[in-house]
Amino acid sequence: MIIGHTLYGNGAEGVIVCHGWFGDSKVFDPMLPWLDADAYTYAFVDYRGYGKSMSMTGEYTVAEIAADVLALADSLGWSRFHIIGHSMGGKVVQRVALNAPDRVKSGIPVTPVPACGTKFDDETYALFAGAPDSDEKRFGITDFSVSGRLTPRWVQSIVRASRETSTVEAYRGYLPSWAREDFSTEANGLKTPMRVIVGEFDPKLNPEVMGQTFLAWYPNAELHVIGNSGH
Repeated sequence: MIIGHTLYGNGAEGVIVCHGWFGDSKVFDPMLPWLDADAYTYAFVDYRGYGKSMSMTGEYTVAEIAADVLALADSLGWSRFHIIGHSMGGKVVQRVALNAPDRVKSGIPVTPVPACGTKFDDETYALFAGAPDSDEKRFGITDFSVSGRLTPRWVQSIVRASRETSTVEAYRGYLPSWAREDFSTEANGLKTPMRVIVGEFDPKLNPEVMGQTFLAWYPNAELHVIGNSGH
């Protein structure tokens, strides 16, 4: 079974777009009017347990997402493609590029989790591990991720979307893989061109961390910082 997805555009260049932990592919809807739908065809994926794939179960790992992404590319007839991923999806970008380096033309990891994971301390990991069962913890994580610069109403909208667009089992299941799995040794030296994008006010996945990870590992990576932006 092919993972749930939404196609947008009719261009010759294929782009697979991967969401983060806190919501399904609809998080990208606000940017649709600004995409070049004539040059590119975008496939916005929903991971197992999210959005259009909410009824699909699985192991809930980054490796499984990468396999599902490549199966989707096969089904679309895309022998080569570009890939974009936000946060957890940024780790997927790296896994897909490692699994199929000859197929990935370029990657755009956005505020991405590095291949080494997050290196959370035990207290922070416990906060994230409690989020599947606690909207209060989801709220705290979201508010922290934007450095407290957005309104409680906005933060609550993200919490609500995360609850409505994913199963608790999937939300809980993906955490160990994206947060703790480390394939950085394998990733080191990957030549896929990457435009790494981070927000000026992302408290954790910031330019310093990107310099220690993406820019250190990937010879064809470059960093772009979006001003006045969080995670």
